[in-house]
Amino acid sequence: MEIEELQATWTAMSQELDKQKRLTDKIILEMTQQKYKSKFHGITLYETMGSVICFATALFLVFNFYKLDTWYLMLCGIITLAFLVMLPILTLSTLGKLKNLEISEYNYKETLQKYTKVKNRLLLVQQFGVYASFLLLFTTLPVASKVLSDKDFFLMEKDVWLYVFIGVVVVFLVFFARWGYGCYKNITDSAEDILKEME
Repeated sequence: MEIEELQATWTAMSQELDKQKRLTDKIILEMTQQKYKSKFHGITLYETMGSVICFATALFLVFNFYKLDTWYLMLCGIITLAFLVMLPILTLSTLGKLKNLEISEYNYKETLQKYTKVKNRLLLVQQFGVYASFLLLFTTLPVASKVLSDKDFFLMEKDVWLYVFIGVVVVFLVFFARWGYGCYKNITDSAEDILKEME
């Protein structure tokens, strides 16, 4: 009788320990998920604000597109519009997929594979954005000149200060692009470290 009672007590204790272990694992997984998501909070906020600015600028350009009265100004306007609309959408959708990756739905290996795939896509979008921003600089200048001052950038006389301004903007773009890409790299590497701690 004592052995049976001991076995029953042991079984009950074993079930209780298993239950507590599953609960602890669930809590740890939820905390890891929250910590993982919080890594992307700041960058998502900045990207959302940047997207609002891009969309507002694109809307302004759409309402003033009629001012672009030559084929080359229209081409510059179309390229500028495409950049202002497509890049924020690509960035926010990829960032959203990365941020909302449900780590509890997959095993460790699958989670890392899915994370790496989306991370690489996000970094590729950022690299594309860096190179496209230089093209955007040279399509935006003629568009802004025509829309804001009704002057054809290609036909107007340019003084030395315009070239100095373009040089300063290019240098700023280089440093800003490197800094921004570095921030994305650091955030995604940090989030990856959180996932690797689950192993």
